[in-house]
Amino acid sequence: MKINNNTPILVGCGQVTQKEENVEMALSPIDLTAKACLNASIDTSIGKKLFEQLDIILLIRSFSDTSWRFKCPFGSPDNPPQSLANRLNANSKAKLIYSFPGGNMPQWSVNKISDMIANGKIELALVAGGEALYTQKNAQRNNIILNWTEKNHNKNYVSWGINKPGWTKVEEQHHMNGAIYAYPLIENAIRGNLGHNIKEHMNYMGNIFSKFSATASKNPLADRKNKYSAKDIALVSQSNPFIGFPYTKLMNANAFIDQSAALILTSVGKAKELHIPEEKWVYLHGCADAYDHWYMSDRINYFASPAMSVVAREAFEMANSDISEISYIDLYSCFPSAVEIACKEMNIDINDQRNLTITGGLPYFGGPGNNYVTHSIAEMMNILRKNPGKKGMITANGNYITKQSMGIYSTEPLKNNFKLKDSNIYQKSINQNKGPKFTNVAEGRANIETYTVMFNREEPLFAIIYGRLENGTRFIANTPNNKDLLNDMTKSEYLNKKGFVNNRNSKNIFEPI
Repeated sequence: MKINNNTPILVGCGQVTQKEENVEMALSPIDLTAKACLNASIDTSIGKKLFEQLDIILLIRSFSDTSWRFKCPFGSPDNPPQSLANRLNANSKAKLIYSFPGGNMPQWSVNKISDMIANGKIELALVAGGEALYTQKNAQRNNIILNWTEKNHNKNYVSWGINKPGWTKVEEQHHMNGAIYAYPLIENAIRGNLGHNIKEHMNYMGNIFSKFSATASKNPLADRKNKYSAKDIALVSQSNPFIGFPYTKLMNANAFIDQSAALILTSVGKAKELHIPEEKWVYLHGCADAYDHWYMSDRINYFASPAMSVVAREAFEMANSDISEISYIDLYSCFPSAVEIACKEMNIDINDQRNLTITGGLPYFGGPGNNYVTHSIAEMMNILRKNPGKKGMITANGNYITKQSMGIYSTEPLKNNFKLKDSNIYQKSINQNKGPKFTNVAEGRANIETYTVMFNREEPLFAIIYGRLENGTRFIANTPNNKDLLNDMTKSEYLNKKGFVNNRNSKNIFEPI
């Protein structure tokens, strides 16, 4: 079968996990990323000479440039993709890209670059990212000062993706301004939709993630290699405290790790020119990107993702395939809710025998900031090369079940030319279905739609709720910071709990009856 020379393919992948206790010997984030890139170039069988011909160098945004929670005290490059290019002795004419935040961005970038290759705009691209938050934290803990500052003569790079906060001002006023706050709210809504009590649902989540940890235990690159039982994960203890109810520590993405990954994409024609062996080629059969309503306040509900459903439909249609033909799956797994909603929207059994991760997932393999999916794509490439003709599926998720991207991969050549549908066509239908009316200032009788209680290891700190007034209007609120109340909210059922909400000093305070 003759393959169009502009068909995009992935031809190289590399991954690194660093566990260096001597922080002064540990690689910086950029050095760690460069090592993964070198591994990817070796994987193509061409080696680092390949970097001299790159058209695009795309670096996934670091967590230290994403969130105040991970801000690096040791400085950073003023042009991160240029710093990476310098280490690789890469083509000086390559377009430098530094992505905006989002766990979806690796797959989103692969989709976009593949489209550019298919349309003859570029021939060779590198997608890479890396984090050294373990080393950063270790240095801070031991009062060791590192110097990761870099000044580059070239300050020019472009950014891909969407750059705006995932929360409104009123959501931020009520502490809903980060993933650790948002996902537990989503989880309790899922619990309510499934009809589980608290104990049932804790065991349910533990069972899902115990299988992820089993996969991680066999992965030499995984950060956590313990095989945790469902009880280990679900049981609240000193070593496994609540972070945000109902999530224990072992249900949260593990960000404080040192990991990097890189992918090399090219066209079939360029791969032939460079003599990259065909057994290295992996095709992107189907892909799509979409996003749900940006702010949680605007969602129809908190237990579903219309964007994920649409993305799956479009990707499978492009691939001329369906879920039954997929042999290998990696569902984005920052928290259990991401996995549960993906299964719901794609009609995948939560106990599917194919397993729902190939790496071990973000809590166990590792959650290197925005870059996890670069690892999952690299891992998928390795698995598919060993199993020619089989298909694998990757999901990627940014913000709070917000930004969805998906890729379907195989070593089997495409039957038709690669053609990516304009996402604006199907995004309109998602945008039109908006949730209930929302008010910033809430007063009167109300009930709880969903909730979470945030913890500081030993004790609860505060609760966040989304609620409804009697007329159906939605609001966000906190509860009084009463320790007895907060503890009871983790033991007794508060979904649909009735009470009164009042606005005090620009904050909505909900008091249950």
